Amino acid sequence: MTKIFKNILLVLTVCSGLSASSQTTTSSTYSRFGIGALNGSLIPQNRAMGGISAGLRKPGSYNNINLANPASYSSIRMTTFDAGISSEYLSRSRGGVSETDFTGSLGHLLFAVPVSKKSALSFGLIPYSSLGYQSRQSTRLDTTAVDYVYGGDGGLSKFYIGYGFQLGRHLSLGFNAGYLFGKLEETRSAEFPNDFSAYNTRIQDNSSVGGFNFDYGLQYFGNLSPKVKFTLGYTGSSGPDLDLERSTVASRYLKSSEGEDVASDTTYINDRGKSKITLPMMHTAGFVIEKVNNWLIGADFKYGNWKDYREAGENPGLNNSYGIAIGTQITPDINSVGSYLKVVDYRLGFRYDKTYMNLNNTDIKDMAVTLGFGFPLQANQTRTTFYKVNFAAELGQRGPNSASLVREKYINFHLGFTLNDQWFRRYKFD
Repeated sequence: MTKIFKNILLVLTVCSGLSASSQTTTSSTYSRFGIGALNGSLIPQNRAMGGISAGLRKPGSYNNINLANPASYSSIRMTTFDAGISSEYLSRSRGGVSETDFTGSLGHLLFAVPVSKKSALSFGLIPYSSLGYQSRQSTRLDTTAVDYVYGGDGGLSKFYIGYGFQLGRHLSLGFNAGYLFGKLEETRSAEFPNDFSAYNTRIQDNSSVGGFNFDYGLQYFGNLSPKVKFTLGYTGSSGPDLDLERSTVASRYLKSSEGEDVASDTTYINDRGKSKITLPMMHTAGFVIEKVNNWLIGADFKYGNWKDYREAGENPGLNNSYGIAIGTQITPDINSVGSYLKVVDYRLGFRYDKTYMNLNNTDIKDMAVTLGFGFPLQANQTRTTFYKVNFAAELGQRGPNSASLVREKYINFHLGFTLNDQWFRRYKFD
């Protein structure tokens, strides 16, 4: 048990260190809309298979925490810990001009504990949305060069606790109660790049968000044949409005020859008071067909009613979204002794999303090919503790190839560590 806790402490330290060193978890231009770019309640195992989750229960021999559908918790038979980190390499281009960014962040910290043979409790912390962008527009006022700079930073996190249980032989239900919290900061600046004596101006909008959110799900499962199973799943999310506190600060500053900002004075402060953010209803339905411990294939369809999104009573032009995901996992021979490659999980997937953004009468679409691996590590001598390292990569594109809008190409990497153990096992002695 001491060794287990040392491993957990090591993972937590690594994850916390990376998270602290990089507060900005995305650099996407499109994160400026709504509450930022949504991260999704997915761990590397899901992401490598295109993000399928609704019908996913126990992909392979390991217990996994599929928090995207809490009904899946009823399949957890061992105490499970999962932690991970994520990174993003992004290339933006528009009108023949391109630039690249790299960001990294804590991915997730999740726990699950069996309550009975047909139920389990899960809790943890995950990123919910990320805000991180910066753009610059250069123009001239008469003979003076002026740069208009727009930036955003921050994001929301989600702490949740959930419970899943099985009813009868074929039905499982579950729910998550979560609390969303975080800060969003957006700035608009006017700078004079060629005049270091001129006062530049900046307007900074700060938003503090907090409130509850609820996810619920169900799964119906059975057998297509003695060796092939199927699962149908559905998840939805709802909840009361989130609390929103906003303030605006206007300031002036000078630009040094080294490019550093030298604060001058604050010209305006406005505490805009409290209001509400109304999140939309979101739905996901899907299926998985699997040959136990050998292969699985599944698909999801998701829909978000983002026209109902409100921020201080207004919808900032968001539209309804929808998307599909397809994924598969293959484990050649889980009982192989002579070949390690045969016990590795190989994952592949594809996803397509029509996002809630429409700019210049153009829908912003996001699509990606995904792949990944699950590398089992040597179990302890009593074979009551099992480890696996999960890796996922998403190669995608967001936005159109046009002169007026930004096209983003990205590679997202996700690395997770899964531990299964019988922490609360009762031993019987004769």
